[in-house]
Amino acid sequence: MIRVLVADDHPVVQHGICTMLELEDDIDVVGRASDGVAAVAQAEQLHPDVILLDVQMPEMDGIEALRRIRARNPEARVIVLTTYRNEDYIFPSLQAGARGYLLKDATREELAGAIRDVAAGRSLLDPEMVRAAHAEHSMLTARERDVLRLMADGKNNAHIATALFVSENTVKTHVSNIFTKLGCRDRAAAVLIAWKRHLI
Repeated sequence: MIRVLVADDHPVVQHGICTMLELEDDIDVVGRASDGVAAVAQAEQLHPDVILLDVQMPEMDGIEALRRIRARNPEARVIVLTTYRNEDYIFPSLQAGARGYLLKDATREELAGAIRDVAAGRSLLDPEMVRAAHAEHSMLTARERDVLRLMADGKNNAHIATALFVSENTVKTHVSNIFTKLGCRDRAAAVLIAWKRHLI
């Protein structure tokens, strides 16, 4: 059995997630938390195999809770489950040690599959992002990888231009090429795909 802790401050959402997971023969919901402080405490007390962690919660947000959980147990396997698909949440989540980032509109099959993957030691992204990663595109040039690494550090085009001693227009061209080659439309998705494919 895969022991799971579910942390979400919305009672209806938390109940819905737990109800879906309880239908799976190999998944056991061992704990429920409604704020970040409770999530950290239960993670330490229950030692779940996988933790589903909402980003925005009272008392302590999910990202800070994730940092504390991982600080106390570096082997903790956490999936960030959220309605947000933007770099303000994705980058900090992954940097804090999340093994996956899944949107709340995921199906029961996708959610259960994500838990099984993370429990088995694999990392994952939202299925939409993963599908884009598997599309056939040309490999990135060395300079495009440089730009991508700086994008992953949260640098804007002006900062990247300064760091690489090129014009901002050149950076914009590189960014456009990166989007085309990786099959995505925004910086957050580009960095996630690059991490998934070990391009940076």
